[in-house]
Amino acid sequence: MKEKCLIYLDNNATTRVDGQVLDAMLPFLGENYANPSSIYSFGGVAQKAVVKAREQIRDFINAKSDKEIFFTASGSESANTAIRGVLESNKTKKHIITTKVEHPCVLNLYKTLEKHGYKVDYIGVDSNGDLNLDALAAAVNEHTALVSCMWANNETGIIFPIGKISQIIKSKNQDTKLFVDAVQAAGKISIDVQAANIDLLSLSGHKFHAPKGVGALYVKSGTLFSPLIIGGHQERGKRAGTENVPYIVAIGEAARLAKEGLEYEATEVKRLRDKLESTILKTVFNTRLNSGFNNRVPNTTNIGFEYIEGELILLHLSDFGICASSGSACTSGSLEPSHVLRAMGVPFTALHGSIRFSLSRFTTEKEVDSVISIMPRIIEKLVKLSPFQNELEELRRLRG
Repeated sequence: MKEKCLIYLDNNATTRVDGQVLDAMLPFLGENYANPSSIYSFGGVAQKAVVKAREQIRDFINAKSDKEIFFTASGSESANTAIRGVLESNKTKKHIITTKVEHPCVLNLYKTLEKHGYKVDYIGVDSNGDLNLDALAAAVNEHTALVSCMWANNETGIIFPIGKISQIIKSKNQDTKLFVDAVQAAGKISIDVQAANIDLLSLSGHKFHAPKGVGALYVKSGTLFSPLIIGGHQERGKRAGTENVPYIVAIGEAARLAKEGLEYEATEVKRLRDKLESTILKTVFNTRLNSGFNNRVPNTTNIGFEYIEGELILLHLSDFGICASSGSACTSGSLEPSHVLRAMGVPFTALHGSIRFSLSRFTTEKEVDSVISIMPRIIEKLVKLSPFQNELEELRRLRG
């Protein structure tokens, strides 16, 4: 059987490694294999490469100093290090705040912390996915050690106003630290940790065209935090383990390319996303957009197909070589509807039939046109198989 052409629209789950990133890292998988902690000149080549990558990440997020950048193995490790590290350094305060729509690497950690004596406030969102800032302001008090908030949501692409959130927190309690999960914002919108007054921020390389297995953590100078991994002296004693030089080089180069490509993301990627989104909403009668039309990263749309199972849609898309998602890759094995969409109050009729399409700079017009052509056919086929025929007919009548 001939393989179908692959159309990859699941870039919020992972991204293709950019060819320039691969070229940059390959020498450190081959001839430049030395340990960067070695004192001989051979090791110095690797050490210089790590230093350069740290500078690239610093520039990418506009950190003040290279010393504020630490390399990790993933976004989840960065998040755990930030949250646990701050709390470990401030054991007298037992109140922490997050949102109801965070990534599982944050939400599940907070649920664990609740079992260890921490009081957690989970701040809600409205039907557009926007954070309830009044509830956030009311929740911060003198006992609040940490607020954890994502910059862009992985399922809907909704952007939270991080600068404003920081102002709210600091006005209520100057000592409260703000940790920002920027995994889904990186490479899609500009990140400026100084302008937004962020204390800690996490990145994951494979979300912006570096390989899986490398992340970064920003920690503002003067912020006390304890290491999650204890051992050797690496990363200035804050993250033990021999540096993964090839992958550190890769995330540095990916950061450089991502910063250069922000204008393309904001224009061409957004144009393709909007074309895909608007055409599906116009040509398929049982659809709804699961977020506001504005205030999103430019590559992401989440569309609900009412009275149809999302898993069936994904399987039929896969038959055409199209890759999409029903939500976070970390929860894709669950039959439970998305916690993000539930927090937004998405109607039950669309919860199980919601599909996320996430584009990248490698997405082409031809690929988008193919999905636009195929999608109505798939939905019409599944409509005929749905047990909700009366409801679907009523929807068809109402929406013309």
